[in-house]
Amino acid sequence: MAASLAALALIDSTSFGTLLIPIWLLLAPGRVKAGRMLVYLGTIAVFYFAVGMLIVLGATTFIDDLGALLDTRPAMWVQLVVGVGLLLLSFRFDSKKSKEGGGRMGRWRERALGIETAEPGTTRTRTNALPLVGLALGAATLEVATMLPYLAAIGIVTTSGIGPAATTATMAGYCLVMVLPALALLAARLTARNAVEPLLVRMNNWMTKNAASTTGWIVGIVGFLVARDAAWRLGLLEMLFNR
Repeated sequence: MAASLAALALIDSTSFGTLLIPIWLLLAPGRVKAGRMLVYLGTIAVFYFAVGMLIVLGATTFIDDLGALLDTRPAMWVQLVVGVGLLLLSFRFDSKKSKEGGGRMGRWRERALGIETAEPGTTRTRTNALPLVGLALGAATLEVATMLPYLAAIGIVTTSGIGPAATTATMAGYCLVMVLPALALLAARLTARNAVEPLLVRMNNWMTKNAASTTGWIVGIVGFLVARDAAWRLGLLEMLFNR
């Protein structure tokens, strides 16, 4: 079980909020704000842990009730509309606009890290970390609907019968493993900047260039799968193929 959970946690560690945003923050100009990075990663880990424990505590009742609700025809039609809506939304993401917004993304990063220009050529850091906490909560909230590895891990834990204390410790350990790659990058950036920064820059350039189109593809694929599942359960695909 430990090996399975560790593998799922490492898959979760490569998501937008747990790896890509930390890389983006590490590329901010000047000295690395280690404390700010720890605030961000700590917020992500605590959010995931809280959501996971809420699901674990009410997993059986919640899953049974949700399954019964989703099996109704009105819910299937809502699911179909949502899937089609996501598919249409995916065409709104334009990679050209993403390239034009590179400067704006840099300003957002500096605002999140509390960096502001004091005088030409000099910067100062604000002590308020609320923008960074907000960024972490926003990223984690957006990922709730796609945390499939985490849901699989919760399923493993809830069926293992290891008891409340061990379940709590296991979920906390999962969330720690989930942010370990970002912590490792932070440590590498602090101790070996010249060796690590070129790799981070290449990853950041790829993100800046392809963020919009990649997001569009992900939204489109999720929308297609959601709509296809609803259409199949409603019998619409069977009616179409039998014509």
